Amino acid sequence: MVKEIISLHKSGIPVGVPSLCSSNRLVLEAAMAFAAANHIPLLIESTSNQVDQFGGYMGMTPPQFRVYVEAIAGKIKFPVDRITFGGDHLGPNTWQLKPSAAAMLNAKQLIESYVAAGFTKIHLDASMPCGGDGDNFNEELIAARTAELCEVAEQTAKRTGNSQLPVYIIGSEVPIPGGAQENIGELPITKVDNVQATLEITHREFYRRGLQDAWERVAGIVVQPGVEFGDDQVVRYNSNNAAALTAYIETIPNIVFEAHSTDYQSSIALQQLVNDHFAILKVGPWLTYALREALLALASIEEEIAACNAAIQSSHLSRAIEHVMNQYPQYWVKHYHGSAEQIAIKKKFSYSDRIRYYWTMPELTDAVNTMLANLSRCNIPLTLLSQYLPNQYSAIFNNAIANTPTAIIYDKLSEVFHAYFNACHLLISSPMTISRPVHN
Repeated sequence: MVKEIISLHKSGIPVGVPSLCSSNRLVLEAAMAFAAANHIPLLIESTSNQVDQFGGYMGMTPPQFRVYVEAIAGKIKFPVDRITFGGDHLGPNTWQLKPSAAAMLNAKQLIESYVAAGFTKIHLDASMPCGGDGDNFNEELIAARTAELCEVAEQTAKRTGNSQLPVYIIGSEVPIPGGAQENIGELPITKVDNVQATLEITHREFYRRGLQDAWERVAGIVVQPGVEFGDDQVVRYNSNNAAALTAYIETIPNIVFEAHSTDYQSSIALQQLVNDHFAILKVGPWLTYALREALLALASIEEEIAACNAAIQSSHLSRAIEHVMNQYPQYWVKHYHGSAEQIAIKKKFSYSDRIRYYWTMPELTDAVNTMLANLSRCNIPLTLLSQYLPNQYSAIFNNAIANTPTAIIYDKLSEVFHAYFNACHLLISSPMTISRPVHN
C-alpha cells in the first residue's frame, strides 16, 4: 500500500499516507471503524522500544503485536489485508549504552523479528551512537549500519517467503520519538546538502552489499521539516521554510519525505506537508490525547449523573489517573518540568500525553470499563453532551452517530483521523460533508 501511494504521489497526484503509531485498543478500534466507513486502508506502526524481540515496554514481540491488531480487526470486522504493518526506529535505539557490536546484534535480531512477522514498512534507523563509537560516529557509519540492517531484512524476507518484500525508510535526522522533552527554541530544518549526502552515501553502502533491488524499495527519507511539539508547545509548519527541501525531492525518483512529530498541526498545515512531498505523516500522541479528552469528558458526565443517581457508583476515573501516575512516575518524570502546580497540569493535559503509558494498567482499565458500563446503562442527556462534548452532541443530535459511549469515543478520535486522511487526499467526501460512521 505504501509503495503504491508513493508511486501515485511521484506521478503528480498529491496523495499521502498517515502512519498511525499507537497500540491503544480503543484508538485502533476507532481507526478501523473510520477506515471501514470510508473504504480506506490503514498503516499501523509500532516502535522499537514499544515492541521488540524481548517484548518491549508493551510486553509484546512483533508476532504478538500483529496477532493483537488482527484480533481487534476481527472484532471491528475490518479486513486484515487492508492493514499494512510498519516498524518505526528499528535499529540500536534501545541498546545505545551497550558496546556497538552488542547493540547492532540486538538491532539485527529486532529487524529479523519484525520482517519475519510480516511487517512490510521498515524504518531503518541507525542515527544514534552506541557505546564505544566516540569520534568514529559519522554519516558514513550510519549509512553502513543502515545497509547492514537492510541486508538482514532482505535475507529474512526471502527466507520466510514473504509475499511482499519490505519497503524501507531511511534518514539520520530523526526527531525524538514522542515529542521534545525540553522547551523548544529555534527548530533547525534539515539542509538539502544533508539529504543529498544521506542518499548518496546510503546508496553507495547498499550497492556495496549487493542490495540494489532493496534500494529500489527505499520509499522515504526522514527529515525535519520544521514541526515539533513539547508538553505545552506546538511548532507549526511553515511551507516557505521547507521550500528548498520540496524542490530538491522533486528531482529524486521514487522517494518522498517522511515527517515525524506532525501531531497537533492544523488541517491546513497537514495538507501543505503532503503537497510539499512530506507524503508520509506520522501521528501518535495526538491519538491518545484525543482519547484522553473523550474519556475525561465522559467521566465528567458520569460524575454529574452519579451525583443525581444513587444507583450509579462513579468510576472516579480522574482520581484513578492521578493515583497511578503518582505511583509509577517513571513514564513522565523526565518529561515534565516546572512547579508542582505546573507539573500537575502537564501530567493530565500535556501534548506529550504521557498518560498513554498508563491506560493498560489494571486500575485504569477497571475505571474505564466501569465508566463505560455506567454510561451504557443510561441514556446520556444531550444537555450534558452539549456541555462536555459539543461536536459529538451535534453528531448525535443530527442522528449521525448513536448516543453510546463507544460511538462517542470513536467519533472524537475520528476528528484526528479525518484531518490526516483528508490531508492525504484519501477521503472521497470533502471536509464539510464527510459522513460519520454510526456505531452501536
